[in-house]
Amino acid sequence: MTYDIATLLKRNLQEVFGEADEARRQAVAAEIFTPDAEFHEPHGIYRGPVEIARIAGVIRASHPDYRYSELGPAEVLQETAGRVRWVSGLPGEPPAYAGTDFIIARDGQISGLYLFFDPLPGAGEISQDKSRT
Repeated sequence: MTYDIATLLKRNLQEVFGEADEARRQAVAAEIFTPDAEFHEPHGIYRGPVEIARIAGVIRASHPDYRYSELGPAEVLQETAGRVRWVSGLPGEPPAYAGTDFIIARDGQISGLYLFFDPLPGAGEISQDKSRT
């Protein structure tokens, strides 16, 4: 199955990195990532849907009650790339982290995912979770 860029960004954020259930996270990763997909983030590079889902689970386990919220609609570039800005934290509290996910897509799946941590909205410092991996 293939998806548009905005759908890929949303599903990655909510159904891979935001998903607590390992089986569901793995199933969605297998569906939305190409077999040779790479995830680049400040702590490393992870290859393939299984490894991407694994590290998403590690990140999720470090903050199991946090939820992701998009800061606006996904931005799409020529249906081959896109980005979404997000915040994460406990529901009902100010966000603890902010970031931007950039993706490159091929044949309706994510082939490259790049995570950049951003300053929290209204703050001047970059929020980075150095303890997650």
